[in-house]
Amino acid sequence: MVVPIIETAVLANKFRGCMLGSLLGDCLGSPFEAESGPVAKTILQKYFDKMEDPTFKSPVKRYTDDTAMTKSVAASLAQHGAFNEKDMAKRFATEYFQEPRRGYGEAVTRVFRKWRESKMEDVWKPAREQFDGQGSAGNGSGMRIAPVGLFCYRDTDLLVETAAKVGKLTHTHRLGYHGGILQALAVQLCVVQDSKAVVDTKRFCDDLIEKMSKLEPKDEDELNSFEQEPKSYQIQLKLMQKLLQKKDVDNDEVVEVLGNNVLSIYSIPTAIYCYLRAQQPIEFIKTDNIFRRVIQYAISLGGDTDTIASMAGALAGAHLGADSINANILKHCEGVDMAVSLADELLDAVNSPPA
Repeated sequence: MVVPIIETAVLANKFRGCMLGSLLGDCLGSPFEAESGPVAKTILQKYFDKMEDPTFKSPVKRYTDDTAMTKSVAASLAQHGAFNEKDMAKRFATEYFQEPRRGYGEAVTRVFRKWRESKMEDVWKPAREQFDGQGSAGNGSGMRIAPVGLFCYRDTDLLVETAAKVGKLTHTHRLGYHGGILQALAVQLCVVQDSKAVVDTKRFCDDLIEKMSKLEPKDEDELNSFEQEPKSYQIQLKLMQKLLQKKDVDNDEVVEVLGNNVLSIYSIPTAIYCYLRAQQPIEFIKTDNIFRRVIQYAISLGGDTDTIASMAGALAGAHLGADSINANILKHCEGVDMAVSLADELLDAVNSPPA
């Protein structure tokens, strides 16, 4: 991919937009996470309308483990100017032990405990031991990977390598860390996308399918190694393309086809779909703001709402920039200043690579 030259001010806006989008999707989506199926559309419309009302007051919505781990990835990359496994692992564990009530999954906390018990002797070993040696296929890699898409936006090979390593610290199943790579690649595409241009959804999908075809196994037995289903990200992305070609797709069909749960294969393509689908008006979402529409639509699908909305929000922010976000919504979310600061630090690291 030929990366266009992007003005520093535009790039700064996109970096901030991506980090804020990830944060806002997390904070705004977390109250609905208990909904197994699609969320009531009228409830969500009122929810977002209130958030945009400058007179509306409510308790600040806290971020979850999604943002806590995204914060660690961004801070480590910014400080070291490259992936540093022990530093990143230490940051993950420190965040958890300082504030364990951020909604961490039980499996990943076992990894953190083993790191502490072994004093980080081998940061890769605990993840490899998960689930009888198969590793985790959850979406924990994708939910935190946005900073890699920003940091490596100029170099696809470095992006794939870095995203795989960041994922394998906790998720060693192929579907787990490949999902993180897919999300990072999508962030990269959003960064280089003209903020004012209409997104070519077919080209966007084709680009991701081509890149994933170079990573995913060609052997059918290996594709069948997860729940006895021949699942790959290429398959999910092609299903996503078919949904995007339809004029009217109800939320139940999206959930049935793409999924909305904590498994990477059934949530990361869903988040990408939400970003692409919301580029055009959606009948039940009354807003002209594309950024809001992306997050509101992602939450409307139910399931793992904080993570799917966080990943979709990261894409929308990387494309549209921080200027596209309603300032009133920002007031209701924890960690806004932190997200902006980390975005700026990441950009500084990109522009000032280590000698």
